[in-house]
Amino acid sequence: MPKIRDLLAGAALAGSLAAAALTVVPAAASADAAAATPTSSATSATSVSAGKVHRFGPFFSGFGRGENRGHRSYATGSWSFKGGRYHLDFDLFDRDRDRQYSWFDVYYHDNRGWHAFARYRTFGHLGRHVAFPRDRRIDGFRFRVGEGTTRDYDWSGWHRYGRF
Repeated sequence: MPKIRDLLAGAALAGSLAAAALTVVPAAASADAAAATPTSSATSATSVSAGKVHRFGPFFSGFGRGENRGHRSYATGSWSFKGGRYHLDFDLFDRDRDRQYSWFDVYYHDNRGWHAFARYRTFGHLGRHVAFPRDRRIDGFRFRVGEGTTRDYDWSGWHRYGRF
C-alpha cells in the first residue's frame, strides 16, 4: 500500500509542476512581446482603459429600525468610457418586498461641480443602461442606493467613478 500511495503522490506532484510550468511560459512570452513593441506608456495606458469594462457591487442601501442586511436594497453593474462618454449599466434589486421603493440616484461631474442626472426606482428589479452626454468636460459620475418613502430613503454612501 505505501508504494501505491507514494506513486500517486509523486504523480500528483509532477502534474502540478507541469501545469505551473505551462502557465508561466505564456505569461513570459506575452511579457517579451510587450517589451518588444515600441509604444509609450501613456499611449498604452490610455488605449487599455478607454474600452475596459469595470464591474462594481453589490452596494447595499442603508437600513432603518427593524431591518437587517437581508432586507436591504442593492445594486450591481458595470461602467466604461467609450466613444468620448461614460456608460453605466446597473441592476437594482429590492429584496424585502415591503412596498417601499428602492432608489438609484445618479450624478455626473464636470468643471462646474456635481449635477443631478437621473433617479430610478423599483419595487422589485430594474436594469438600465445610462449613457452620459458626450461632453469633454464630464470627467466622472457617482451614484448611491436607497430604500424607503419620499421622506426617508436610507441612502448608502456615494460611489464615485471617473477621472477627477
